[in-house]
Amino acid sequence: MVEGYYISKKTDDICGQESHAALSMSRLKCILLGLDYKVAIFLFLVLPLSIFSLYLHGQKISYFLRPLWDSPPRPFHEIPHYYHDNVSMESFCKLHGWGIRESPRRVFDAVLFSNEVDMLNIRWNEMYPYITQFVLLESNSTFTGLIKPLVFARNRSKFKFVEPRLTYGVIGGRFKKNENPFVEEAYQRVALDQLLKIAGIEDDDLLIMSDVDEIPSAHTINLLRWCDDIPRVLHLQLRNYLYSYEFFVDFKSWRASIHRYEPGKTRYAHYRQSELLLSDSGWHCSFCFRHISQFIFKMKAYSHTDRVRFPHYLSPERIQDVICKGGDLFDMLPEEYTFKEIIAKMPPIPHSYSAVHLPAYLLNNAEKYKYLLPGNCIREIG
Repeated sequence: MVEGYYISKKTDDICGQESHAALSMSRLKCILLGLDYKVAIFLFLVLPLSIFSLYLHGQKISYFLRPLWDSPPRPFHEIPHYYHDNVSMESFCKLHGWGIRESPRRVFDAVLFSNEVDMLNIRWNEMYPYITQFVLLESNSTFTGLIKPLVFARNRSKFKFVEPRLTYGVIGGRFKKNENPFVEEAYQRVALDQLLKIAGIEDDDLLIMSDVDEIPSAHTINLLRWCDDIPRVLHLQLRNYLYSYEFFVDFKSWRASIHRYEPGKTRYAHYRQSELLLSDSGWHCSFCFRHISQFIFKMKAYSHTDRVRFPHYLSPERIQDVICKGGDLFDMLPEEYTFKEIIAKMPPIPHSYSAVHLPAYLLNNAEKYKYLLPGNCIREIG
């Protein structure tokens, strides 16, 4: 009986043998023999694949679940916006609940400039009739600390029409390694405050705070410079586009703002500073570049550089394909706060073939800026 027990054990329990063959067997094989096959499949197939998928799509999962972990910002109080060519300014001001001034305020347009030469040209031509002083600050550093050529300085001859009204400044980058890009961005915006003082801004002048690609319409600026008792700070709702005016996203661009300047109090910023939003006040065309190289540069240079999670995101072929499909350069889901909005706005963005109510200079020079108009998604490589 005892001997039978040991003979049986040597025959059936391979991992328990003390023979040379048992000692040379891999530990992994012994473990597998002792595991239920379902557990083994989970540990060595399902779990690794889940971890890999999380690595690839973790950001998407996080954004899709945003309604569970984040709350939407408080809503703006949206002010109706009235406009027509054949209505007097006095009637416009009255429609908005404001009075009319005897003379218009001075208007200062201040921007940080990176490399958006075409968009700057469209912006300044749209706004030109109503701007007292164009204020532009350029740095030799991106927000992420990369060395950047002084693109505006190289192209200044293209902007001779604003030269008599231009205050241009250059600031050296700090080139801090591994620093949060928003720190460098804030540093440059503080410098822009100083440049505004050099430009001669005074109390109650209007100051436009917006990025180059956030373009207030000319009639919006004219309205606010002529009307009395407008709010001290007013955000502008802009029609939001991506890649060109073919891909209309929504009306949720709000960071552009207009301020009645107060010395010692007004600070140049690009975040929410008021509860008031003036409806339909212009255009925001993000990543609206002529050259693929400009897309790559911005993807590496702007404050959200962490979104470039994989090197192939910067492939010119991939970028071109994404543009024409209306996809997302960073393979992200919409930054929304309800599942309904996330699903409704998932890429690709529908094509729009309307070129109604776009900047006049753009339409007057349609051949030059053809890539920004519907039906022209192919970009130049340069």
